[in-house]
Amino acid sequence: MLIANDLTAIKGVGPELARKFGILGIHSIQDLIMHFPRRYEDYSTLTPIRHMRPGQVSVQAVITQVSGRYVRRGMHITEAVASDASDSVRLIWFNQPYRAGALKIGREYFISGNYALSRQRFAIMNPSAELVSDFPISTARIVPIYRETKGLTSVQIRRVLREIVPRLRAVPESLPPWLVDEQQLMPYAAALETIHFPETSNMLEMAKKRLAFQEVFELSLAALLNKYELLQDTSLAISFNEALARQFVGHLPFTLTDAQRKVVWRIYQDMQKTQPMNRLVEGDVGSGKTVVATMAALMPLSEGYQVALMAPTELLARQHADTIYKLLTPLGMHDKLALLVGGMKVVEKDRAREAIASGVAQLIVGTQALIQEKVDMYNLALVVIDEQHRFGVEQRKKLMSKAGHMPHLLSLTATPIPRSLALTLYGELDVSLLDAKPPGRLPIITEICSPNSRAQLNKKIEQELIAGRQMFVVCPLITESTTSKANAAEKIYEQFRTKDFNKWRVGLLHGKMKPAEKNDVMQAFVDHRLDILVSTTVIEVGVDVPNASVMLIEAADRFGLAQIHQLRGRVGRGGQQGYCYLMMSDSSKPPRRLAALERSNDGFKLAELDLELRGPGAIYGTMQHGALDLQVAKLTDIHLIAAARQAAEQFIARDEDLLQYTQLFERVTQLRAVTNLN
Repeated sequence: MLIANDLTAIKGVGPELARKFGILGIHSIQDLIMHFPRRYEDYSTLTPIRHMRPGQVSVQAVITQVSGRYVRRGMHITEAVASDASDSVRLIWFNQPYRAGALKIGREYFISGNYALSRQRFAIMNPSAELVSDFPISTARIVPIYRETKGLTSVQIRRVLREIVPRLRAVPESLPPWLVDEQQLMPYAAALETIHFPETSNMLEMAKKRLAFQEVFELSLAALLNKYELLQDTSLAISFNEALARQFVGHLPFTLTDAQRKVVWRIYQDMQKTQPMNRLVEGDVGSGKTVVATMAALMPLSEGYQVALMAPTELLARQHADTIYKLLTPLGMHDKLALLVGGMKVVEKDRAREAIASGVAQLIVGTQALIQEKVDMYNLALVVIDEQHRFGVEQRKKLMSKAGHMPHLLSLTATPIPRSLALTLYGELDVSLLDAKPPGRLPIITEICSPNSRAQLNKKIEQELIAGRQMFVVCPLITESTTSKANAAEKIYEQFRTKDFNKWRVGLLHGKMKPAEKNDVMQAFVDHRLDILVSTTVIEVGVDVPNASVMLIEAADRFGLAQIHQLRGRVGRGGQQGYCYLMMSDSSKPPRRLAALERSNDGFKLAELDLELRGPGAIYGTMQHGALDLQVAKLTDIHLIAAARQAAEQFIARDEDLLQYTQLFERVTQLRAVTNLN
C-alpha cells in the first residue's frame, strides 16, 4: 500500500466515505497521515469504579445489563450497567439506539466518558465503549480529536487510521541521520504514529517536537534555497548620489525619523551591489513607507533607469502617484512619472505604454495592469511592491521578467509581523522595520463602546463633523444575516442617512459594487463630497484621507486584533487627533484583544499578542499564505525556530543531496513555489 494511493485502497473505505474525506481535503493516504489531530482527550488512566470522581473517567468493566427505550418527543435513551471488582456504574446514551444492540452482555469493555449527576444519581454520560484489546482507539488511551465534517466523525477517522498503522511504521526517515541525532528527534515514522495514537503524554510531546521541527526546517530550507539561488543572479549596480538624497530630504515638509534614515541607507547599500536586493520593509500604519520607497527610486531614476511601483488597488495606485508626484516636484523629476491602471481610458493606457516602452516614463505606478503582456519595460532596475502579500508569486515573477534581468526588489507591508514569524515566513528576504511614527503624529484614542451608549457616542462624532472632519464606519457584513446580530453596512447606512446623521452626506462602499462604483464613492470621500463613509473592510489597506478623524467599527468583537489596528490607522493622518470607537455587538464583556487595542498603538506588540491569542493562522490569513500553514509548530517557540533555521543552514553547508530524501524534497519544492522569490 503506497501513501500516494487513493483512500479507497484502505480496507473499509468505499467511494462514499472517500467523498466525505475529500470534503476535508483528504484524498490520498498521504493526506490522511498528515491530517493531524486538533486536540486530545486523556482517557489513559483506568480508575476502579468505586474510586471514580465527577469529570472525565475511564474504566475497564463488564456489561451486565442493557436496555433501550423511547421517551417524550421521540428521544431515545440507552441505559446499561457496567461492573468491575470494586463496584457498578450506570451508563447512559441519548439518541444512540444502536448502542443496545451493539453492547454484548458478559463482555469486558474499556469505557470512557463524563461521570456526572443524572436524575439524582451518578452515571457516565454518552461514553465511548470498546471491547478490551491491545489497541483501543477511543477509550483507555490519549484520544485524538480531529477536524470533522458532516457524516465523518473523529471515531471514523481513527478507525481508518488504525488500518494503516503498519504503513505508518514503514514511512522512511525524511531527515539526515546526523540531524536527527544532533537535535535528539524521534524517528519520523514513530512521530507520525505517535501523533495519531500516543501511548503517553511524554511520547506525544516528543512527537510534536519532531513534527514541529520538521515543519519549520522545511520552510527555512525552502526560503534559504530561494535566497541562495537569487544570489546567483546579476542585477544592475546603482550608485549612491549623496547630493540628490540631501536635496530630496531638504525639500520635505517634515523630518525623517531615525528608522526611515536607517532603512533608506540599507536600501542604498543593497542597490550598489550586482546581487539583486530583496528587502521587505515592515512599517506600521503611518510610519512613512511611501517616502522610503520614493527615496529608493531616486537613485535608479538619476541614472536613467526605470522603477515600477505596483499597488494592490487602483485607488491606492492613484494615491501613491499623487504623493510621489508632489515629493519629486521640487527636484524637477515629477515629469518622469506615469500612471497605468485598469480604469484609465484606452487612449490614456496606450499613451502610458508607449512612454514606458520608450523609456520616457521612468517611474511607473500601477496595479496588476503593469504585468500584462502589452506592457514592455525599457530598462527596469527596481521593483517596489506595496502590500506584497496581496500578490501571488506568479504575478511577481511576471513583473520581474519584464526587466530582462533580475531587478532589485523592495517589498512594503503595513501588516506588523512578529519577528519569529518574519524569520520563518520571509527567510529569503532581508527584513527592515520602520518602528517609529513621523513626529507630530498623535496616537489614536481608542475606546470600546456598548450599544447602550450610542446616543452619547453620536454626540462626540457630531462635534468632529461640525469641525469639518470626516468619519469611516466599518461593518463586518454587507447585508443583514439571519444567523448574525452584527450590524450590516446597508442597515447602518440607512440608519445614519435617514436618522442619526441625516444632516450629513453619507456614502456606502462594499465589495459587491463594481470597481468603477467603488472608485467613484471612495474618490467622493477623498474629495470631501461625503462626510461619512459606511463600508465593509474594503478600505482596510492603504487608503489615505488626511481629513478623516473618526473610525467607528461596528460589531468590533467580530474583527481580529490586527485587522482593527489596520483599520484605525486610516484616521488621524492629517496631524489632527484621531479617534477609533469599537462598538460591541451587545453589552457583554469585551474580549481581551479589544482591551489591548485600547491600551496600545504599537502594531508590533499587538501582532505578538495576536499570534499568542489566535496562532499563526491569524497572520497567514491576512497574507493569503495558506500553503505555509503550520499544523504543529508554534511560532512563539523562538528556540525551535532558531534551531530549525540553523539546521537548514547546516544542511546547505554540508552540501546534502536533497533528492536523497524523497518526502523532504517534495515538500521543500512545494514550499519554494509559494514563498517569495521562486
